[in-house]
Amino acid sequence: MQLVRHPNNPILEPIADHPWESRTVFNCGVINHGNEIVLIYRAQGHDNDVSRLGYAASTNGVHFERLAEPVFSPETPDEALGIEDCRLTLIDGRVQMLYTAWSPRNIQVGRASTTDFSTWERHGIAFPGPDNKDAALFPRKINGRYCAFHRIPKSMWIAWSDDLETWGDYTKIMDPRLGCYDDLKLGAGGPPIETDLGWLVIYHGVDQNLVYCLGVALLDIDDPSKVLNRPKEPVLAPEEPWELVGDVPNVVFTCGTAERGDDYLIYYGGADRVIGLATANKQALLDYAANG
Repeated sequence: MQLVRHPNNPILEPIADHPWESRTVFNCGVINHGNEIVLIYRAQGHDNDVSRLGYAASTNGVHFERLAEPVFSPETPDEALGIEDCRLTLIDGRVQMLYTAWSPRNIQVGRASTTDFSTWERHGIAFPGPDNKDAALFPRKINGRYCAFHRIPKSMWIAWSDDLETWGDYTKIMDPRLGCYDDLKLGAGGPPIETDLGWLVIYHGVDQNLVYCLGVALLDIDDPSKVLNRPKEPVLAPEEPWELVGDVPNVVFTCGTAERGDDYLIYYGGADRVIGLATANKQALLDYAANG
């Protein structure tokens, strides 16, 4: 099973006239919002490495209109070195965003929410403690509680909360696998997708040569700490020139998936410089996650 790259790739690139996104545009949170697909993407200028978040929207999932200014920028000491790799989930009428907050002290998961992508409410650091990132909220409560992916190096974990504010019951669910494409480290892509067979997870795995690939797994619908299946082969590996060469070479990295008809639309960063689109038939990808 392999994802199919869109022929228009890359679909989003840096813009020289926008200083804040003149160097890199990559790793976007993705959400279906009304009749549009919205990307909240990470961007950097040539002046420094601080990341900000930009906004782009599309009715067809391929051609995007973007704003000239970022919609979310560092404001707090926890974000002093940048805001990165957000994931978006609609819960109770608000779009919840988990993102990586960099500071000189540590790497943490921040949370903010919005209804319009222009006015944001910050909720602080979600998981205080050791360095943490790659966080994504599940799209609904499970057994009356909120659930989220996160990564404590070098494995993938879940955490639980009654109110989205206080998190605990941290449980490791997936470790690196010797000899596989994810034998160094791994982390969540976007929020998991609910299916009849379980939670479909598209995640990134990194090997000993620092090559980033995308893989899939299937989790139990009532207890996502149970991994039902995890194929050993990736569904997307760096092959295109813009995936092999960029700000960081040999990288495909997703933070979210949209849906259109019978297909999943997986948006991903290529070599930490541009954004690409790959698609998969829903049933075919689910079958591979369940049986591959």
